Order: sequence, then C-alpha cells, then structure tokens
Amino acid sequence: MRFPVVLFDLDGTLIDSGPIILASFRHATRTVLEREIPDEQLLATVGGYGLEQQMRFFDENRVEELVRSYREHNEPLHAELDWCSGVRPVLERLRDEGRTLGLVTTKRRATVRLAFAALPLERYLEVAVCSDDTRRHKPHPEPLERALELLDRRPEEAAYVGDAPFDVGAAKAAGMFSVAVTWGGMHSRERLEREEPDAIVDDPEELLAVL
Repeated sequence: MRFPVVLFDLDGTLIDSGPIILASFRHATRTVLEREIPDEQLLATVGGYGLEQQMRFFDENRVEELVRSYREHNEPLHAELDWCSGVRPVLERLRDEGRTLGLVTTKRRATVRLAFAALPLERYLEVAVCSDDTRRHKPHPEPLERALELLDRRPEEAAYVGDAPFDVGAAKAAGMFSVAVTWGGMHSRERLEREEPDAIVDDPEELLAVL
C-alpha cells in the first residue's frame, strides 16, 4: 500500500461540525461583542489556531468571555454530530486493509471526547493528538510529528488528510503526503489550492483512490 499510516483532521474532515462551529462563533461574537461578523471571517482560522487565539483576532481584550460563550453554546451541540457524508465506509476500508489510522486536531481533548461520545470514532484510531498534547499547533508540524512518534512510524510512510490550509501546511512541514478535502465547507477550494497540497479531493471515494 502507498501509505500504511493515514492521519486525519477532525472537524470538517471526519465529522460534519462546520455548521455548529459557525453557529457557536456567531453566538459568541453577537452575545459578547454585539457585532455581526461575516461567516468567512468567523471561519478563517478554524483548524489552525486554538480557540483562545481565534477569539483574540476578534477582540484581544475579551478573549475569556468569548471562549466561555462559545463553549457554552458549542458543547451541547455535540450530541447532534454526524459523520461527514461517506467518510465512515472509507475508515472501515482503510482499517480492513491493515492501515494504521490516527487523529490530529487543534481541539482540546475534553471537546474531542464529546465527539467520541456522539460517534464511534475512537474504534478506528490508534492515536489521537489534541491541542493539549503539544506546545505548538498546526501549521507547525509538531502535532503530526508527535503522532508519528507515538506510532513509531516515519513521515514518508504517512499521509495527513484535512480540510484546512493549516492541515496542508503542517503535513508539508512534517514531510508527509498532504491531502486536502473540500467537503468540510469551512474553507474554499481556492484557498486550499493556494497551499499546493499533494492531492485535493472532493469526495471520500476519491480519497481512497489517492491513498
């Protein structure tokens, strides 16, 4: 097989969480800042920065309030989570082929556990690296390097699949094969293309062919 190790981003790659992320950003900025911020701006940094840093872009003096408002709105919505369409059969196929699968996300582990409680994601994964596990975050390669270290595998054996430009940057910096997916809905295809991923795919079946 081309890549015995396949690592995935979480939001917009495995789980269809874009709508609840957007709703929670909208809630927090409206409630705390009493501002209407365009959707594109609300989602611009999703996947590459921790929540605190994301909120700092909106108002560096009210980060704690924004984060608290976001989480109060966002965490209960995890009960409604669903897979990205067509992704679960791909995970089944990759696992059946004997591949090692893992998760690398900028979400904190407590929030990832909410996703694991809603969907049987964990059964497919041999490693999960969350924002709590590294000092630096995507597009820095440290989270991906940490996953490979835990798996005792080399970068050339691995592909990283994600829906954000930060995912592509991290994979390239780590020396891994980078796959950008367009189905997440949070970042445009044009923005992903500007990062020059090794592959860009529009549906999970196409992802199988690339891997």
